[in-house]
Amino acid sequence: MRALVVEDDPRIADDLDRALSASGFRVERLSDGESAWFRGGTESYDLIVLDLNLPRLDGLTVLKRWRAEGCNAPVLILTARGAWTERVEGIDAGADDYLPKPFRMEELIARARALVRRAGGHGAALQQFGRLTVDLNRMSASLDGIPVPVTPLEFRLVAYLALNRDRVVAPSELLEHLYGDDDSREANALEALVARLRRKLGPGVIATRRGFGYHLDERA
Repeated sequence: MRALVVEDDPRIADDLDRALSASGFRVERLSDGESAWFRGGTESYDLIVLDLNLPRLDGLTVLKRWRAEGCNAPVLILTARGAWTERVEGIDAGADDYLPKPFRMEELIARARALVRRAGGHGAALQQFGRLTVDLNRMSASLDGIPVPVTPLEFRLVAYLALNRDRVVAPSELLEHLYGDDDSREANALEALVARLRRKLGPGVIATRRGFGYHLDERA
């Protein structure tokens, strides 16, 4: 899952980066509104954490521009502003959730996970596909109730397919959402990752639709 954190306080940005990364997100960071407006309008994210008090362009203006331009990524607003009128303004501008500072990181992660699930049309943290169960909160997978050891990258792959269970996901989309800017984004890296997961989950769980991409097969 690919997350964009837009926060100009380096300490808070570091904390968000660590917490989201530990929760299965691939995090990218920006510290000003103008860069965020451009990145959010040209890239695809599963979650955006947006501070309102940003240099160069305030967060509320960024959010309004994103929504006007068709950016539909779930947006969680962070702000030190506590007035209920400002919270209403943020929600009306297109925010999906709102968390005032200071906040507990555990609450932010819970809200982030819920936003990603709802964006995929799934309210439950447990996703079932035949013998396979994917626990989006615990970042785990099991077959017939028996835990399957998966690496963070392997979990990101199976979780992304679970959250997009109603469609075939193209390799290019998976590469974009799984790998960081400094990681290998070659197609053969993705093929190797899928092959490793198939050895752990069984050959029929991750299905290939030739020429289109991958999906989880509930009949496996």
